[in-house]
Amino acid sequence: MRITLITFAILFASISIVSAQGIGSGGTIQDDGRLAASTKQLNQFFRRFNAEESPDGNTRYYPGDSLYHNLALRKGFVQILFDNQTGSISPDLKNQFTQSLLSDSYPQYINFHREGWYSEVQAEFMFKGKREKATLILKIQPEGLGYEWVIDAVSFPPFKNLFNKPVGDEKDFLHPLSHELGFMNLRRAFQDSKMPESFTNSTFHPDYLTIFLYEMKQGNLKFLTVNDVKFHFFQVEGWYFEVSQFNRPGFNTGWLISNLVKLNPGDKKAIEKYIYDQK
Repeated sequence: MRITLITFAILFASISIVSAQGIGSGGTIQDDGRLAASTKQLNQFFRRFNAEESPDGNTRYYPGDSLYHNLALRKGFVQILFDNQTGSISPDLKNQFTQSLLSDSYPQYINFHREGWYSEVQAEFMFKGKREKATLILKIQPEGLGYEWVIDAVSFPPFKNLFNKPVGDEKDFLHPLSHELGFMNLRRAFQDSKMPESFTNSTFHPDYLTIFLYEMKQGNLKFLTVNDVKFHFFQVEGWYFEVSQFNRPGFNTGWLISNLVKLNPGDKKAIEKYIYDQK
C-alpha cells in the first residue's frame, strides 16, 4: 500500500513545452523565447525555484557552476512559476516574495529533503459499497539511505460524525467514587451509552488515520483512483505558498504557485490546522 501511495504523490503529467521570457548567457534576462515555460515535473519546480538548471531545462547546475543559484536566473524563473493566468495573487505580493528570495544577505531556497512541505492528495475509495472521497496528507521522511513518502493524516467524510463528544451538562461521566464500586459502572460507558467517547480524557482526539487503515485491513475500504495532487510549502521564512498543476494551452502551464500568503504570527499554525482538517 505504501508503495502505491508513493506513486500517487509523484505522478507528473507531461505538458507541452512552450516559449516565454528567456534568460541569456551569464544570467541576463531577455525575451528570446528560449525558456521552456512549462514546469513539467515538481522536481523541475525545485530546480527552477533555486536556479539549478539551464533555461531550456536540458542542463543541471551544481555548486561550483557559474549560474548555480544565479540571482538574475532565479528572478527570471520565479516570474514564470506563478499561476499568472487564473490566479489572484497581487503583483505587489509577488514582488515582496521575490525580493525575500533574492536578498543579498539572506537568499532563501527550497529543499526536497527538508521538513516544511506536504503533499495533499485527493483520492477516491469504495467504502462499504459506496464511492467516497478522501484527502491524504503525505510528507517526506528519511528511510535507510534515502527518503520515502509517508501518509501523515487522512480526512474522510464518513468518519466525521463518528465521535461527537458532548460538552458541559450534556456530557455523561463516571462518578469520582466509581473506584469504590470496582468500576462496575463502566456498563454506562460501554453498554448503555451511544457515545462512549463521553467518558474519555478531555484532550481526547480520535486518530482517523488508524481507523482508516483498520477499515482497509478489514476489507471495508478499497482504493479506486487519485483525482488531484497539490503541495503546501512553509520552507521560505515568513511565507506560505501552494503549488498546483495546470494542464492547459498557452505559456503558463505545469506546476505553478497557485496561492501565496505572507505570514503573520500565528498564521502558520492556523494554515497547518486547515490543511490537516483540524478546524
